[in-house]
Amino acid sequence: MAVATNSAHAEANRLIRRIIGETPLKAAGFIVTIYGDVVEPRGGIAWIGNLIETCAGVGISETLVRTAVSRLVAAGQLSGEREGRRSYYRLSAPARSEFSAAARVLFGAPEDEGWQFVHVSGPAVEDAMQVLTRAGHARLSNRLAVGPANGMATAVPGLVFRADAPLDPKALRDFASEYWDLTAHAEAYDQFLAQFDGLSALILPPATALTMRLLLVHRFRTVHLHDPRLPASALPDNWPGSAARRLFSGLYRHLSTKADAFVADTFITASGSLPASTEGTDIRLEMLEENDL
Repeated sequence: MAVATNSAHAEANRLIRRIIGETPLKAAGFIVTIYGDVVEPRGGIAWIGNLIETCAGVGISETLVRTAVSRLVAAGQLSGEREGRRSYYRLSAPARSEFSAAARVLFGAPEDEGWQFVHVSGPAVEDAMQVLTRAGHARLSNRLAVGPANGMATAVPGLVFRADAPLDPKALRDFASEYWDLTAHAEAYDQFLAQFDGLSALILPPATALTMRLLLVHRFRTVHLHDPRLPASALPDNWPGSAARRLFSGLYRHLSTKADAFVADTFITASGSLPASTEGTDIRLEMLEENDL
């Protein structure tokens, strides 16, 4: 068993190096992933020492961590506080809202609520268009965008028109391929699938399980949140996003027992250790399990 475990550990380390080599990490982005996966559902505050130790597992130096944390503070995503000689960083209220919205996309069931056109009003047109672009909309003119119907459009000043999908599925797919670069998104999903294929067969120590789960979340977050997440009827046959979501769901649940135990053993706040599980972490696992039914 020890030999098998050591072999799995070595294979996991090779896999970690390959993933990072193919898709290099930026310190600030990976710290955002740590907060979204580990810290946010456990109260939103973490000791910087834990951030440094966790980032070391993917080759990010202490200097880069401290610089990235300072930039996140300047950007209003984190706020710092001291307790004795230790520094802790807490998510700001706007960041927690943003993280919660992202978690619903990553862990919840795929949305498929139809289509909408949004005509932006007011002077801040570019800002509004950027919000719509991040929500998967394509720009048709200076003030007009089209995309999947979702709640993001309510944050944009303007008029929202719901649209019925055509009865001809080919017409809808031709429309989608004209306004969205679905090939690029499919390639990103294919790379995600190739990077994490076979991981479920490895028996990992807790620290490595957490590192792998963070890489899993980081890569899926990068790929899936950039995907316009169009209704299924607009997508090509055998769309790899569906397989990627199934792989993410299964691996996240597979890694979580050991990863969460490691969090409870090592992550601390001024008031004590972070718990292995909370209502928030339980809800995430339940949503993933429901998605697989």
